Amino acid sequence: MTKPRALITGITGQDGSYLAEFLLSQGYEVVGLVRRSSMVSFERIAHLQDKVTIVSGDLLDEASLIEALGQHRPTEVYNLAAQSFVQTSFGQPVLTGETTALGVTRLLDAIRIVDPAIRFYQASSSEMFGKVREVPQCETTPFHPRSPYGVAKVYGHWITVNYRESYNLHASSGILFNHESPRRGLEFVTRKITHGVASIYLGRQDTLRLGNLDSMRDWGFAGDYVKAMWLMLQQDEPDDYVVCTGETHSVREFCELAFGHLNMNYKDYVQIDKAFFRPAEVDLLVGDPKKAKKILDWHTEVSFADLVSMMVDADLELLQGKLKGLS
Repeated sequence: MTKPRALITGITGQDGSYLAEFLLSQGYEVVGLVRRSSMVSFERIAHLQDKVTIVSGDLLDEASLIEALGQHRPTEVYNLAAQSFVQTSFGQPVLTGETTALGVTRLLDAIRIVDPAIRFYQASSSEMFGKVREVPQCETTPFHPRSPYGVAKVYGHWITVNYRESYNLHASSGILFNHESPRRGLEFVTRKITHGVASIYLGRQDTLRLGNLDSMRDWGFAGDYVKAMWLMLQQDEPDDYVVCTGETHSVREFCELAFGHLNMNYKDYVQIDKAFFRPAEVDLLVGDPKKAKKILDWHTEVSFADLVSMMVDADLELLQGKLKGLS
């Protein structure tokens, strides 16, 4: 029996690495699309590099996408690549639009040209809701993005719907709320906090500078969320799904748990820095996962508190290993 084959853009990122692990466990052949760049880091998938096939390609270059699809003939494509840091999107709005918005069009068009039977997953985002019109947010909640990243994701979302309706592609979008892990980049506030907590605990720094502690988010574990991506492409009909925990927590609460995990009080170490406030803030994001639970039979396994503890422990282990290497 022929193994199913999946192509993942953004395989070197947090979600890409967890998705690659999951698909391998399901018996897939996994192809990872990466840009030909001296800056690409394979750290997150180093343990998988002998199990996955890496191919060069770029969401800015449709010809490279057509070539990759034609050469490897995947049955499923997961588009996880993007300029995905919200703060950066304010400084680089055009680049964000080229990759996070138009990149989706190039990939969908490549699928239409090479093999319209390929099943496609688009990584949509809760940042599309932005200045929320209702709480909680579901699949029918109107979008009001508050950043160039959010705007680009709205375009990517609707072009996916358009290709599904125009060309009968099996194209689905997962509107994922915030999902974190020890593999999250240091530029994201959750990882910044847990890495900072571990650094302070080990005496490597004295304070942690953060922005708006009252921002509310619906945080889950990335390893749980990639299963929802796969489940969408196993359905008979393509559709869009909100993927979230249905719980909301503040950055302040994240700090309390992270510092508290190592018996410290965040108030002794956290300093508010206006430089980390967004030009347009998203204050409250919390999703309604009813549809994903009912149709996909999907559920989260890692709680918010366990996620925070997991990330602190991983950063503590990481930094202790580095200190040993220096000694």
